[in-house]
Amino acid sequence: MSEPQRAGIPALFFGGIIGTMFSRFIVLTILLLSLFPAMAIAQREAPGVVTSEARIQPFPLSAEALGNARANEAVDIRPEITAAITEILFEEGQTVQKGDILLRLENSEPLADLAAAKAALVDSESQYRRSVELYKTRVVSESELEQLEARRDADQAAVNAAQSRLNHTVIRAPFAGQLGLRRVSLGSIVSPLTVITTLDDTSQIKLDFDVPEVFMSRLSLGLTVNAISAAWPDLVFHGRVISIDTRVDPISRTIIVRALLPNDDGRLRPGMFLTVSLLKEDITSLLVPEQSIVPERSKQFVFVVGADDVVERREVMTGRRRPGEVEILEGLADGERVIVEGTQKVRPGQTVRIVEAQ
Repeated sequence: MSEPQRAGIPALFFGGIIGTMFSRFIVLTILLLSLFPAMAIAQREAPGVVTSEARIQPFPLSAEALGNARANEAVDIRPEITAAITEILFEEGQTVQKGDILLRLENSEPLADLAAAKAALVDSESQYRRSVELYKTRVVSESELEQLEARRDADQAAVNAAQSRLNHTVIRAPFAGQLGLRRVSLGSIVSPLTVITTLDDTSQIKLDFDVPEVFMSRLSLGLTVNAISAAWPDLVFHGRVISIDTRVDPISRTIIVRALLPNDDGRLRPGMFLTVSLLKEDITSLLVPEQSIVPERSKQFVFVVGADDVVERREVMTGRRRPGEVEILEGLADGERVIVEGTQKVRPGQTVRIVEAQ
């Protein structure tokens, strides 16, 4: 074999290798190009999501709270003057009516003051009447008549003051109710600081309890209240809201609500601790599944799917919650569809594909 022939063998060898590699490259390129349309179709395919419709449903207001019982009316019986007790006319635990006499205090000095004031009034009244007749004949001047009239009026005021002090020696029940324990004895010297007994009107019980401010829009006078006491676990005491405080506690974010409970059987006592359920029937609310809510900082959002299956990100105001559902106060209408599953793979303005829940 000649020298030129031997030199052509490597060239042919390497040329064949290069040609084979080039052929493989062409084939690979054709395969990749054939895959691009499928990849583009996959990229353009709308993501599948699960949706649920916002619906107006019954959602009764139910707030649990702890309340303190108070008497409808309550007062500590105290004297208005300092004196000794001369007569006690009540028994512990007695039921009394308004105006009933409970006890009497020593009254000899007020009686004497009243008698002296009345005597002075009789004298000044007599002088005034005589002066009126003399004034008609110009024997008494007008200024003298006015002085006598002023003295008569002063003596009348003194009689009224003496009568008031005498009345203070008789202590009466200010309203109908039940008396508490007696804390004084016959002959004791009492003063306005002395508590003689207590008087409570427990025919009705006021129940004060705190309600979170989130319920304020639902609160109104007349709401039904159910209360349970540890002393009577098998009984439910029913009442109605009669007053709502005008201020919200800035620390606890609660507002005080007062209910009135009938207590004809006397089972409830002032100071008792009760568990309260505040109910309002026939309330409906717009509800969505809890998993549709997307929180972001202090705001709440949902992804709404329109009629053309285009996604809209919308801020909503939420209210009360119950297992699996959230109340929507603002931002959503009845019947609108919200995304329940797939919120992480959608963006506003994107078209989605509705799929059934697994």
